[in-house]
Amino acid sequence: MRVAPITVKQALLRVKQWHRHLPELQGGLFAVQLVDEEGCCLGVGIAGTPPRVWNGTGRIVVSRVATNGASNACSAIYGALCRAAKALGYREVWTYTLPSEPGTSLRAAGFTAAGFTSGGTHDRPSRARNAPVRAEPKQRWVRMLAP
Repeated sequence: MRVAPITVKQALLRVKQWHRHLPELQGGLFAVQLVDEEGCCLGVGIAGTPPRVWNGTGRIVVSRVATNGASNACSAIYGALCRAAKALGYREVWTYTLPSEPGTSLRAAGFTAAGFTSGGTHDRPSRARNAPVRAEPKQRWVRMLAP
């Protein structure tokens, strides 16, 4: 297995095909793929736009990682996304999982658990939004890239 470049548009198609519970994603900043010896895609990861309040803080979010089930692919993809983020000057990488997911790949890639979100919706009286697909609280994970 090796890491290879992929466009966000191509990665979004793989996420739609492989992601278990959130196949829809609007976009991203950059993406990576993991390929086998023949160059066949085993998995993709997309780093997304951080929340507006994080602009200029050195934080980025891994929006999705999806694989065809290849062993250790998720850990390799998280690691590649973190290396790319560090090269671009980011200091922290954040991501979220469902409480039922153990986070084994995240721990292997150097992430630590950072508590739970409050869950729910981001709907506001001044800005109605679509109901979330999964509104339950999520496990928050962080990896520090630089002090």
